[in-house]
Amino acid sequence: MAAARVLLSGRPESVSFAQSVCGLLGAGPGLGPWPTYCGLKRGQLVLSDRPFPGASARLPLQRPPFCPFPALDQQPRAPGAELPTNRGVDLAVAVVLQSSDQTVLLTRRTRTLNVSPNLWVPPGGHVEPDEELLDGGLRELWEESGLQLPQGQFFWVPLGLWESAYPPRLSWGLPKYHHIILYLLLISQESQQQLQARIQPNPREVSALMWLGPDVAAAVAATEDGTDTPRHLPQDLPPSVLAVELEENGGARPLVLPTSTLLRTTPATADSKERVSTGTKFALRLWLQHLGSVTPLPCGSGAHSDPGPAREEQNNIHNLYYG
Repeated sequence: MAAARVLLSGRPESVSFAQSVCGLLGAGPGLGPWPTYCGLKRGQLVLSDRPFPGASARLPLQRPPFCPFPALDQQPRAPGAELPTNRGVDLAVAVVLQSSDQTVLLTRRTRTLNVSPNLWVPPGGHVEPDEELLDGGLRELWEESGLQLPQGQFFWVPLGLWESAYPPRLSWGLPKYHHIILYLLLISQESQQQLQARIQPNPREVSALMWLGPDVAAAVAATEDGTDTPRHLPQDLPPSVLAVELEENGGARPLVLPTSTLLRTTPATADSKERVSTGTKFALRLWLQHLGSVTPLPCGSGAHSDPGPAREEQNNIHNLYYG
């Protein structure tokens, strides 16, 4: 068994691959999110539905309505169809990078990736053993986009937790990957133009990138899987958004992307159509809630050693989400 990455408070063993983390924390039949206490440690995430010693944040935890893990025990499996038994739930971090002019960076994963190809997501990936969660987010941001944020020129706050499976639906096949993704909001003091000028995307992982403003982000975040249109589609929503697409020769070109592409939902059968991931929609909703509502924790001495919010910031998050 690999080293434990996602644990429940009071239990020394990690959560097994086939177990629903949301279910173990008491999630009911609703869509959530469910308030979850977190201990953010080196290379590990400790979770509980109630306060525990070492808890450093209380964050919303959610899963998609079609998450395969709650249904795994209720459906017979075909002969030879087995789930991984030698690992638990993996830990990932994703960076919602906000510019000073209030846009966020999304990247399109390449078509050749084994997991979630052609999806629009924030930069992110696995947290390495013994790596601080913020450090992992900054590393993934640099590896995928080439961006390094100067110390003292950004602020950060943990946004929320997402239970992710791939394939995302049982109708696509048994899950091969199971993650808890911690979304971190990094608020840069630099503008979109300043950040864009320094971006050097990794073509092995990124095929395009764009900066999304609040209006389009709100429409994308309101698009729910199983529906054809967002719940609240603004009348003045632009028909397209401008992105940057990488070329095979290493260059880049402007890409006019239909807004309808970003409003697609996860289909019932497997495909690799371009769309925004369900977890990213969750993160965008949290980002929009934070705009103008939370004073984030400055990055400086102590921020890398303990990526949990300070007590005052913790109270702000409590009040924001749960009154």
